[in-house]
Amino acid sequence: MSNNLDRQSRFAWLIVLLLFAGSVLNYMDRALVGVIMPQMRRDLGLTNADFGLAINAFLVMYAAFYILGGRIADRLGYRGAFVLTVAFWSAACMAHTLVQGLRSLALCRALLGMGEGGFYPAAIRAAAQWFSPESRAKAVGLILSALCVGTLLTPPLVALITLQFGWRASFLAIGALGLLLLPPWLLLHRRIRHVIPSLFPATEAGGAQPSFSSAGAGRAAVSPHHTLPAERDTSLIDALKSPKYWFVLAARASTDAAWYFYLFWIPGYFQDVRRFDLAGVGRLLWIPFFSAGLGALAGAWASSNLIRRGWSVDRARKMVLFASASLCVLGASACFVPAAYLALALVSLALFGHQSFGSNIHTVITEITPPRHVAILYGITGAAGTLLGAASQLAIGRVIDGYGYKPAFVWAGGMALLGAVLVRLGGPIDRLQLQVR
Repeated sequence: MSNNLDRQSRFAWLIVLLLFAGSVLNYMDRALVGVIMPQMRRDLGLTNADFGLAINAFLVMYAAFYILGGRIADRLGYRGAFVLTVAFWSAACMAHTLVQGLRSLALCRALLGMGEGGFYPAAIRAAAQWFSPESRAKAVGLILSALCVGTLLTPPLVALITLQFGWRASFLAIGALGLLLLPPWLLLHRRIRHVIPSLFPATEAGGAQPSFSSAGAGRAAVSPHHTLPAERDTSLIDALKSPKYWFVLAARASTDAAWYFYLFWIPGYFQDVRRFDLAGVGRLLWIPFFSAGLGALAGAWASSNLIRRGWSVDRARKMVLFASASLCVLGASACFVPAAYLALALVSLALFGHQSFGSNIHTVITEITPPRHVAILYGITGAAGTLLGAASQLAIGRVIDGYGYKPAFVWAGGMALLGAVLVRLGGPIDRLQLQVR
């Protein structure tokens, strides 16, 4: 039994490693357009408004396929959904080499959003199936930290390729990297099927949620076919009727909207208000996003360690969520301090807190939802966060034009605190008690 558990643990972390790599490339594929935007606009004859339309095409389809992709992952299983989404978004990224104007660019961005939106529900479903509660947040935190790695890698790599071969070559090269993930993914699952055949059904469509052993962190199910009857028969409609689910959805959407503020507006803030030149932005603005990656890992490890020490899942997750929200509130004071480097440190603290919050709220979603609907219910929360984040950008722009950045910073800190309060109001973090069909 111990030998089996050790092998299951190794397989689980190899799966997460490939999901991490997929998440890095997912973000690189979507972010590279921002790096080469001036060159693309010039060559294609596009205005800023045109470019905004293309970006919105991505966001709309990304939000839609957070939901549809979740349904696909629940039907195909995470293994097949990974192959489908990675292949689709890689092809869509490479298709950008053919764009000739606004319509073709918007079409390619929309296709990219379809593939990328479907990836994360599949990844979270995999984490929910392979990891016990005391280790699941670590897996989710590692997957989320990949976003920050992608942020760090994209500018230098894309700039190098573009300077040597042109911006179209960047889409071709970065898109092709995703296809390199498919052979090791398929070979790993073939190995799982060969070494531990009893585990493999849990990775297939309709596979049951594993029944986890307490023998160690990151270990997979001893009996992958075991599922509680009430969870197996719970309908998606019943889940959507639960107030607890909607409190958690609102908590994620609130903090996602604040994250988009930092993602889209911080470079402009440090140039417009703190008087960083473009070289300074390139030299220093990696620090907040590096801090965000550390936060994703630290928040996951903190709650996992509390659970291993005997804390309940409910108490451990909420403790870290409130601590993370407090860091976000403190970090939002960046706009009030006089020194630019102190402001940079506080923004880094805010992003550390946001991703620490994120690794736990994403895990909470898997802990309250019925196992066979994990991916689609997770996808709905992601769509809500994306749509609220997109809508809030319009208001934030007007507020900054009229009143400066201070109200936006205060709002971002308040949204994190609101998210923690909403989780608290939702009740205990445990499986939804739903009506059985």
